[in-house]
Amino acid sequence: MQASQPTTKVNFEVPAGACDCHTHIHGDPEKFPFFPGRVYTPEQASPEEMAALHQALHIERVVIVTPSVYGTDNSATLYGMKARGADARGVAVIDDKTSDADLDAMGKAGVRGIRLNLATGGVNDPNVGRQRFSAAVERMKARGWHVQLFTSLAMITAIKELVAASPVPVVFDHFGGAEAALGTGQPGFADLLDLVKSGKAYVKISGAYRASKLGPDFPDAAPLAQALIAANAERIVWGTDWPHPDSVTPPGRKATEVTPLFQIDDGRLLNQLPVWAPDAAVRKTILVDNPVRLYGF
Repeated sequence: MQASQPTTKVNFEVPAGACDCHTHIHGDPEKFPFFPGRVYTPEQASPEEMAALHQALHIERVVIVTPSVYGTDNSATLYGMKARGADARGVAVIDDKTSDADLDAMGKAGVRGIRLNLATGGVNDPNVGRQRFSAAVERMKARGWHVQLFTSLAMITAIKELVAASPVPVVFDHFGGAEAALGTGQPGFADLLDLVKSGKAYVKISGAYRASKLGPDFPDAAPLAQALIAANAERIVWGTDWPHPDSVTPPGRKATEVTPLFQIDDGRLLNQLPVWAPDAAVRKTILVDNPVRLYGF
């Protein structure tokens, strides 16, 4: 199956320079082999398909994030960025073996941050989370890159004071791991709001289908998005999470067997943004100004 393309037309004026701040490239496995320790295997999603998606959405810029299936191999991300040129930035996954020379080369190519995956990796231990976060911040300090976290609200609560003290920007993926069904009163959401309000953390209002089961419009994600935007619109960025990988291998199947991508209508998803942010000036802050500041466009 192909990676999804929007079927609904965008129903508002997307500002010039808008950015999709969360996407992935899944290259040809012959050229870009997956990491043996992965927990799922996605279908392919090419730079050409991504270009078609953004053309349909009237989105100019993109941030490509290395997905967990590649471990610390960022070559598919760099390949996607190169195909997109000056309109692309990247977020890499690294470990202790990643050299400073590697980071220098990635920086030249447009990488502006690193991602810690404490979700798909199953890291629930706050001590491990704190240690990994502190090490990442220490490493990024000299470069001024940001640290992006894919994690849960419980982990955000556990590392809140470290995030508040971080000398580099911190970015939480996908609503900070909040569950739409539990609303804005769920444990940990207030901590996330505090970090956003104080300007200490950015949040991606991305992957609504991860937070909510109520497709195709995910109405129960709206109160979460609205609360985050109200806390501090200057710390919110938007993303599709295209090509929408299903990171759960179905029971009875191996992690090496291909799990189909979710077919999400990203036009319909983008049309939720005016519901979440009715003011066009606020949408420009989210789609244009914040990505410029965070990713250095």
